Amino acid sequence: MYKYFFVIFSIIAVSGCQQRQDTWQMDSCSQWRGEGRDGVYHETGLLKSWNEDGPELLWVFEGLGEGWSSVAVADQKIYVNGMLEPDNLHVFVLDLNGNLLNKKHLGKEIVDNRFPGVRSTITVNDGKLYVYNGLGNLWCLDQTSLDIIWTKDMTKDFDGRNVTWGLVESPLIVGDKIFMTPGGEKNNMVALNKKTGALIWSSTGTGRASSYCSPQFISGYAVPMIVTYLQGVRGEGRNSTNEIAAFNANNGELIWTHPHTSGNTINPNTPLYFDGKIFVTTGYGGGALLLRLTDNGKAVEQIWHNTEMDNQMGGAVKVGDYVYGSGQNNNNWFCIDLKTGEAKYRIQEIGRSNTIFADGLLYVYSERGRMFLVKPNPNEPEIISSFEIAYGANQHWAHPVIDDGIMYVRRDDALMAYKIKD
Repeated sequence: MYKYFFVIFSIIAVSGCQQRQDTWQMDSCSQWRGEGRDGVYHETGLLKSWNEDGPELLWVFEGLGEGWSSVAVADQKIYVNGMLEPDNLHVFVLDLNGNLLNKKHLGKEIVDNRFPGVRSTITVNDGKLYVYNGLGNLWCLDQTSLDIIWTKDMTKDFDGRNVTWGLVESPLIVGDKIFMTPGGEKNNMVALNKKTGALIWSSTGTGRASSYCSPQFISGYAVPMIVTYLQGVRGEGRNSTNEIAAFNANNGELIWTHPHTSGNTINPNTPLYFDGKIFVTTGYGGGALLLRLTDNGKAVEQIWHNTEMDNQMGGAVKVGDYVYGSGQNNNNWFCIDLKTGEAKYRIQEIGRSNTIFADGLLYVYSERGRMFLVKPNPNEPEIISSFEIAYGANQHWAHPVIDDGIMYVRRDDALMAYKIKD
């Protein structure tokens, strides 16, 4: 069954909304996997260990409906989406004490016979909410009133193609543009005006379908670029030659592609960028690649390929010269040396999981339902504390979020807030 759990995650966080290195102006925003979409949360003064039962549970909100999206926290409010029966997509607004302030029904959400519910995390930017569903509908809402400002349909407006488990992408905003991947033959990726929804550019790219990936923004080269995964073409057996693709953020021109073969076309993990390099990982035996940008970003070359760390949708985190995250077929949690691509160690106790980082420590949410606090020691594994997630039902897939000393953990219908700062 697990091989079908592509999800999201989009649910994707998610460096699209904050100023980087060049003249592109990016507004502050709350988005998928933090401000850099790299799983790093810039908090300080957090607890260095937990009690046996975990950190203090401040509150639980139940009633979100089905889904695996993360929360977005902005302006002292919490924004999250969920699917209430039978297939109704809602946006919920909570205060920091877990009280419901507002709720809005937007329309339908994708329903399939295995994993119905929301996939994509809301992006909050410049007084607006950007919400995407598995059917390809994108809404721009007023952050205060939740009134709809504009809406687009990626399948109808841009001839996009839905995919097996639904379109999964947490919206990326840079400056005045919002970037989406309809995955059509003509409109492979598009840039829209974030205020009006008007089309700024459309790129034919490679014409391949969207691949559940929330893209990454990279600047400081000849042109700013948007990097994402596109679905592969099935070859012999079940192997699929997926593509990592870079688009010119100014005009949509396809800059380069690089193949990444795996046993499926599901590639939800947002690429990580650092020091002129791009780290990518995908499940189904695809493993992890480290790429180097060359020719001022106009080309890319592969440095190494590690087949063990085949992370399906849990993301990875770079700490120093190492990257931490889990596998899928290889059901372990890994520390990988970024210089060589070799695994320093594997932890079977954690297994498949989502990984984020804050204040010198790794927060690892296992699909077995246990939250781990781990010291990022490349020499030996150091699990500091762990506890069971007691609320919610079904899969442990949503990526945790840390904001102002609070760790928010979603499990389907339930959202929990843990105090992780004295």
